[in-house]
Order: sequence, then C-alpha cells, then structure tokens
Amino acid sequence: MRYITILLTFCFASFMNGQHHNGKIIDSYGNPIDHAYVVNEATNTHAHTNELGIFTIDKTESNQSLKITALGYKRTNFLVESNNNIIVLNDDIFRLNEIVIQPKLDAMNIVSKIDLETSPVNSSQEILRKVPGLFIGQHAGGGKAEQIFLRGFDIDHGTDIAINVDGMPVNMVSHAHGQGYADLHFVIPETVDKIDFGKGPYTASKGDFATAGYVAFQTKDKIEKSSISVEAGQFNTLRTVALLDLLGKNDKQSAYIASEYILTDGPFDSPQNFNRVNLLGKYSALLNDNSKFSITASHFSSKWDASGQIPQRLVDAGLISRFGAVDDTEGGKTSRTNINAVLSKSIDENTFVKANAYYSKYDFELYSNFTFFLDDPINGDQIKQKDSRSIYGMNAELNKSLKTDDWDVLLQVGVGFRSDATVDTELSHTLNRTTVLDNIKLGDIDQTNGFSYVNSEFKFGKLMINPAVRIDYFKFNYQDKFQDGYKTQTETEVKLSPKLNFIYSQSNDLQFYLKSGIGFHSNDTRVVVENNGKEILPTAIGADLGTIWKPFPKLLINSALWYLYLQQEFVYVGDAGIIEPSGKTKRMGVDLGLRYQLNDYIYFDADANYTYARSIDEVKGEDYIPLAPDFTATTGLSFQKWKGFSGGLRYRILKSRPANEDNSIVAKGYAIADFNINYKIKNVTFGISVENLFDTEWNETQFATESRLQNEVASVEEIHFTPGTPFFMKGKVTYTF
Repeated sequence: MRYITILLTFCFASFMNGQHHNGKIIDSYGNPIDHAYVVNEATNTHAHTNELGIFTIDKTESNQSLKITALGYKRTNFLVESNNNIIVLNDDIFRLNEIVIQPKLDAMNIVSKIDLETSPVNSSQEILRKVPGLFIGQHAGGGKAEQIFLRGFDIDHGTDIAINVDGMPVNMVSHAHGQGYADLHFVIPETVDKIDFGKGPYTASKGDFATAGYVAFQTKDKIEKSSISVEAGQFNTLRTVALLDLLGKNDKQSAYIASEYILTDGPFDSPQNFNRVNLLGKYSALLNDNSKFSITASHFSSKWDASGQIPQRLVDAGLISRFGAVDDTEGGKTSRTNINAVLSKSIDENTFVKANAYYSKYDFELYSNFTFFLDDPINGDQIKQKDSRSIYGMNAELNKSLKTDDWDVLLQVGVGFRSDATVDTELSHTLNRTTVLDNIKLGDIDQTNGFSYVNSEFKFGKLMINPAVRIDYFKFNYQDKFQDGYKTQTETEVKLSPKLNFIYSQSNDLQFYLKSGIGFHSNDTRVVVENNGKEILPTAIGADLGTIWKPFPKLLINSALWYLYLQQEFVYVGDAGIIEPSGKTKRMGVDLGLRYQLNDYIYFDADANYTYARSIDEVKGEDYIPLAPDFTATTGLSFQKWKGFSGGLRYRILKSRPANEDNSIVAKGYAIADFNINYKIKNVTFGISVENLFDTEWNETQFATESRLQNEVASVEEIHFTPGTPFFMKGKVTYTF
C-alpha cells in the first residue's frame, strides 16, 4: 500500500525544479524522432525525446546551445531562443559513433535499426531474423507460419515469444495448429520502420507468450518516395511490390498504399504452386496539440501445396530425392484482414497517452501428413486443421515524467483487453484434401484476456531502478460440437507478474544491467477445460545479467548471462487432438553480440548464443529438450551508399542438436551464406540476391517422428525433414518516383 501511495503521489505531482526548456525534434518529413539525445554541455544536463519527439531538459535558458544527436541523422547544434522550439534534423548515413547507450530496459534494440538500414530485408520471414539470436524454419510450402528458435527454445510457431505489429497481436491463442501460432506473412517488409525486441519476461507491457522474449514491429507513417519493384528468380519465382505516396510532402498528413504479390514453385519435385497477395493502406496525421493519429487497414491471402516432412530412410535408399514427397497433397490456404487505429496524445510536456484499437478477421485451413500410413494403412494419416476467428481489442498507456534535483521518475500505467471468438475450430482425418474420413475435434472457442500494469523507472544519478507489476485476467469458454446437447465449458484465472530491473549507466558508453521477472504463456482453451483449470497459465521465472559497452566510438558490444525456469504445463497437440504434460524445464546461457563500423560505408555484425537446456524432472541422459538449439551464430559484412552500390554477405550457423529426449536421434546443424548486391543510378536500382551462396545441403526443419510407409510392415522413428533452399538467385529492379 505504501508503494502504491508513493506512485500515485508522483503520478499526480507536476512540479519541476529549476529553469528548463521544452522542445520537439522531427525529421525533414515532419515525423517525430524518438530517442534523440539532447545535451547542454554548459550545465552538464541531458534529455531524450519520447515517442512524440518531445523533450524537456533542465537548467537550460535562452542563448544556450544544445547538441542533438540521433542515429541516422546529422548532428546538430541548436541555439535556444524560446520555449517549445521545433528542431528539424536532416538525414545522414548511420554512424555508430552517434549511438548513446540510453538507460532503458531494452536499450539493445537500437541494433535492429542499424541492421535494418545496413542490411534491408525483402521477405516477411527475414524480418524476424533481425532479432539477434532468433532463427526460423519453414516446413509447409511457404504459407505456414515459420518455426521459431530463440534462447534454447523450439518455440514451434510462437508459443514462447509475443509478437505484435503496431500494437496489434500476431499470436493466435487456442489455434487449430498450435498455441501462440504467429503468422507474420501479412507484413510487407518494405513498410517496416522499426523493430523493438526484448529477451526474457521482464517487460510489464508484454504479457501472454513473452517468456523467451517479445518482438514488436512498427510500420512507417510516411514513405519518402513512391516505388515499384519487380523480382524474378529460379523455381518460377516472381515478386512485385508497389508503395504509392498519396499526399506528397506534407508536414501534417501522410497516406500511402502498399501491395505485394508473390508466386513460386520452390525447389521441390512437386511444385508448391504458392501465391500470396498483400494489401496495406495507412493514413497518419500530426495534430496541432502535438498528438499523432494513424489508421491502418490491411489484407493478405495465400494458397499453397506442400511436400511436407520426408523420412531420411527414403532419401538414403535413393527412392526419392531430398526435394521429393510422400504425400504431395499437403498444403493449405489462409487469410487475415486487419484494421488498427493508433493515437498518441500529448497532455503536457511531461505527460502523454498512447492507445490503439484493432479488429482482425482470420481464416486458416491446413492439410498435413506427418506419419503417412501409421494409423490408417489404407487411406493414410492426412489431417485437416481449420481455424476461423474474429479478434478485437485495445491497449492504452499513460506516460508521466517527473524531475527533481535528486531523481527522475517515469511512470507508465496501462490497461487493455483482447478477445478471440472462433467458429468450428476443426481437426479431421482426411484423404487427398477432398474427403473427410473422421472428425476428431470440432468446437467453438471464446477466450478473453483483460490486463493492467504499472511500470516505473526511478533514476538516481547513474542508477535506474525499474519495479513493475502486471495483472492478467483470463476467461476460457469452449463449446464441444461432439457433445450431446448444448454445453459451454468455462474456466477463469488471474495471473500476477512482478518485474524488478536495475540499470547502471557508468557513462554514455558503458551500461550494466540486472533484470528479473515472472512471465507466462496461456494454455489452449481445450487444455484448460479438459484439465479442470489445472496449469492454465504456467509460470516462467527469468533473470539476465549483462553489459552494453562501446570501448571505441565505432564498436558496440553487448553480452548477457541468463537463466529461465518454466513450470509444469499441459500442451494441446493440435496434430493429434490430445493433451500431453511437458514437465518443468530450465535453460541458462550466454549471449554475445557486436556491431562495428569500419568506415562510413562498411559495417560488420556478429551474434553468438549458447544455451544449456534440460528437463528438470527427468533422469540424467534422458532430460534433453527435443530440438532445443544449444549454439547459434550469425555474422555479416555489409556496405551502404558507396558510389551507388550497396549489399552484403551474411552467414548463419545452427549447431546439431538433440531431436529426442535421450539424444539418440540428432537433428543436423547447418551453416548457410547469403549474398546480395545493388546498384542505384538516378531513380532506378538494380539488385541481385543469392540464398545459400555455396549450395550447401541442409535441413531447414527436422523432427524425430514415428512413421510407416505404405509398403512397410513396422513403423520407424527417425529424422523427418524439410530440405533447405539450395542455391537460389533472384534479380530485382526498383523504380522510385
């Protein structure tokens, strides 16, 4: 109670000691620049801009000079003449020596801005790879959400990582294919402006699924110029992208439309026949009271065939190639339509509110066959998973900054809700996609999550203490269509998630941090009601100890030691319609990353991650966590804006890892190099990109699966895999106007 009283006192206080100056920093297009660093060297005071580009700096009077730096903009000296100045920064190349290590919880996400600029992405899959240590794999013809690996987790399609776009959640709760299913294919990569990420359960504003971490994408409010691009490559691949600016150079309003269309057959013997279309429109306005409003509407749909995962024994026997199939009638279709409105409103120079409200209509239909003829030796084991839902919700957060002579305080209070309503979520046994042989699961799911959190930052000189607490309320409803009569099974649960973080900034070039917190991910509604509410919200407890260091102006190094414990939970196996307990687990590891700028044009980056992951309740030797990666690494050398040229060489390594609990079956690792080069002449850019430059034979996804072929007497458990892309070249032409 005493702590709450102190927080409320600060929340409603409005005093400021000493002379101060307020201002706003924007770019040449009128966009506010957040996290710009403002210094008054005469009084040795400094400040940072908030999300609206607004800053307040102490002990600053007229005729004093402010030095302003921001990554990607020219350094500026500004002479204070009056209050509430608007300061315009001009674009510049990215310089690591402009980075100021800021005393905030996830300061390292600044590297994503560098990586996006120095090594742009051209597919929605590549966007996730911008998070250091995060690996992905595709295993269903390109239309299914990627399998994700991070911090010793095989996250499947999103069970232990929270993903959102402009505040709108991507993860699907109680999904037909798996809990937390996160399909990012509705994002057009050229529209992504920023990537915010954090590892571990330490951020109060991130709730469900934020155990291994979170990723938050922000789309552009404005585009600098309109453009049209066409890509063509091997395997009958075609991609077109158009970004059209609708309002031109306007300081107050902007609007653009983006579209993407993709066709490819892939390298498989049985063509994927993959196609996807994306459409997005966004309108943004800067209001006269320093507020910002935007509304985004988007739609995507895709359809594909898939060769699925194939058994190693067929390839070893020479009966099929690595790109062959056992059941090439796998595949599916999916679509998602979104509308999202976002408002950031300034109350005064120290207070602002940000909020968003969203609605999504989502449809998904997937056909898979993992075991071939194990259960049905005549018709085969193909399954159909179908999901149709509406999602709606909102998030709101009040931000209040206060300054005294002895400390600074930031208080954030957030509230929100999310509601999912599915109709006829289905699991069926099928034949050739056309015939339903057996209905396994069918029902309607309604799941609601209401939440609130308080996050505070107390800065005492070089030390920042960040206590926070989050509370979540869940209501799970399930109507089983196979039950006699109408009956809604229901459960409710409340979860309290405290966080406590410490950040010590020795200087602008050296920071130490200790993070700790409790998080969770929700279980599937069908699990919750079938187990009478047991293990509804299994707990994750984590801690990080690390540093961020700039030993030289153009070298940035980050390192962390971390630990994460997961409580006993029940898991709904969407492929079988059954429930399995997974047991307690522990993971510990070390992260190491660096960014180095050789000169104005050449950048080098590297990230290495090691994890020790084990099940707690199992005996030694049988306690491996299947498919948990223990070592991953990425490295890249890129160059930008050198006499019209840009490009780079990137390498990623994933070490071999256990595929089952006793490590008797091993998923092979890989090391893959990708290359791209572009040349810009006037308004036209020509580019060539190559995936798997050295044509390495590798497996993109792998599973230890028990299966039986039609002519086999007994089943076999072994590696089943989806082959990785071989040497794959594409050419690209972009016209800007």
